Amino acid sequence: MMDYSQKISERLWNLPDKGERESRREETFIDDIVQKNHIERELLSNLDGVETVFDGGAGSGRFSILLAKQGCKVTHFDISQPMIDKAKELAEKEGVLDRITFVKGALEDLTEYSDRSFDLVMSFDAPVSYTHPNQETVIGNLVRIAKKKIMISVSSRLGSLPYLANPFNKNQFILDENCSDPWVKWCIKNKSNMIERFHFNKENVEKIWASGLMGGEAEIEEYERGGTPWCITYTFLPDELKRILEKFGVQEVQLAGPGAYARTIPNEILVKMMNDPEQRKDFLDFCYRFDSNPYVCGMGKDNLFAKGIIR
Repeated sequence: MMDYSQKISERLWNLPDKGERESRREETFIDDIVQKNHIERELLSNLDGVETVFDGGAGSGRFSILLAKQGCKVTHFDISQPMIDKAKELAEKEGVLDRITFVKGALEDLTEYSDRSFDLVMSFDAPVSYTHPNQETVIGNLVRIAKKKIMISVSSRLGSLPYLANPFNKNQFILDENCSDPWVKWCIKNKSNMIERFHFNKENVEKIWASGLMGGEAEIEEYERGGTPWCITYTFLPDELKRILEKFGVQEVQLAGPGAYARTIPNEILVKMMNDPEQRKDFLDFCYRFDSNPYVCGMGKDNLFAKGIIR
């Protein structure tokens, strides 16, 4: 399994439509709106002394472009050429192309960057979790190249385990059932089938609870057949992530679980709030407060957020 993390990631994220689809997630799914709003608030309130930024697994540029617009010099690092191409297009549209350096690479190899190269190192939407079994080493290298601050989000074990009892969990967060997104159409079309075929597998839940690992041999076999499986994913417990960051010298580690509050609310109410600007603002304000409480940090929608400082 050692080298499959990079192989599977390269094939999955380099599908031709990945850049376009990823860039539209906040137009499509409410959980993405909540999660990215939370991260944006954290970034914009922690930019004192930050001039240089490394964005690892930067995708279509949601946060690298945001910080470039704040005047930062950003290294946009991603394994996917379609993502990078989309990010360049969006950066040019926003007038910040000259503030971003685009690099195609894998998080497993950051050897070209020296210690303390960037004031802020960030990596969001769980690319670290896709580097199993190297995830701890990857975190260590992200810390190594950070000079002042680090912010990451990884897959959450406590947040992900409920999926195993809710095969159509994404339907709760569909913003517009009539949109043209193929994943939305698939979720709606297959909901009844997913209910009919569902069977709670206690053994599978216990296995992931104990190991943190979602996926493995089946994904490797699909890859070898020429398919594009979802990445083998390591899911973190909150105290585990905090311990790893502290081991590498990160101080004042704070955790959050973006989406913890939103996951308690039915789709019809979420859609109603999102479509009313006043309610949307108030709701996102409260989500940030609720999801930042350490007692709910493990129950974010699917990501566990962490931030800390480097001394």
